[in-house]
Amino acid sequence: MITTRDLGKVAAMAVVVGAMGSVTTTASAETTLSAASCFPVGSPPSRPFEAVVKAINEAGKGVVNIKLKGGAPAIGSPFTLTQKTSKGAFDIVGCTEAYFGNLLPEAPVFRLAEHTYADLRKNGGWDYMAKLMGDKGIHMIARHHDFGKFYLWLSKKIDKPDLTGLHLRVAPVYTAFFKKLGATVQTAALPQIYTLMENNTVQGYGWPALGWVPPWVKVTKFRVEPGFYTATLFTMANKKKWASLPQNVKDVINKVSMSFEAKAEPSGPAFKAALKKQTDWMASKGMGTIKFTGAEAEFWAKTAKDEAWKEVLGRSPDHGPKLMKLFAK
Repeated sequence: MITTRDLGKVAAMAVVVGAMGSVTTTASAETTLSAASCFPVGSPPSRPFEAVVKAINEAGKGVVNIKLKGGAPAIGSPFTLTQKTSKGAFDIVGCTEAYFGNLLPEAPVFRLAEHTYADLRKNGGWDYMAKLMGDKGIHMIARHHDFGKFYLWLSKKIDKPDLTGLHLRVAPVYTAFFKKLGATVQTAALPQIYTLMENNTVQGYGWPALGWVPPWVKVTKFRVEPGFYTATLFTMANKKKWASLPQNVKDVINKVSMSFEAKAEPSGPAFKAALKKQTDWMASKGMGTIKFTGAEAEFWAKTAKDEAWKEVLGRSPDHGPKLMKLFAK
């Protein structure tokens, strides 16, 4: 015969079991995050971020799963995705600083870095920029890839560092530089570059050697050297969302992202091998090189650097000089 006392024990046991079940469910729940790429999914410049997402999902199985919702321009302008992430439209975004200068005036500093990212994390440069981005609602996770230096790519030959008479497709990265040398410019989304070159609407564009779109070789005849700046890609998160994540989720994302950052240095063997392979392939397709040397090369490089820093200092008179000391040599 079951007594009132026995019923009490059963009820107490049910509460304990229920509580244990609740704890088990909570502990084993997988966190799902949404993500967006600032480039068309599947395109060369988007693939590094897609690789980061894949690596996080593999390393964090059962802990975190990132759902890549798509890439620009299909899901919006590349210039708005980081802004949208800061407002919570996406949890994580993979983007280049060229596309979030409208969120942070100091963003161009990333392309002007003359130190490794390991050194920037030591000298305070990374923390300084992370704080500025944090104030805009974005948590900086890592630089997950680097496509190396930018170059000017042309459909016609030039004999000196003078771009007068050329109409070029630009992004904010090098607009001031190209205009200083006499070019007229227009902006256009990545998928439009081929058509603009094919119909001679533009005679050139800026782009790094890696992350380059192979079909462009049909409409591009020359690469201009030396290169300038550096093409960095970042993994970033909505600041509020990041703060709400369990520590084990943050640990997985940080560990994977930092492993990509370490491999991304242009001075490393993997980058150099990839660059040689790309350059050799371009040459095999008949692409020529316009190589400035001596005083012309110095003028080209100095103009690129001076115009970029002038832009930063003009936009940010308070932070610009401090950032210049941290990022430039």
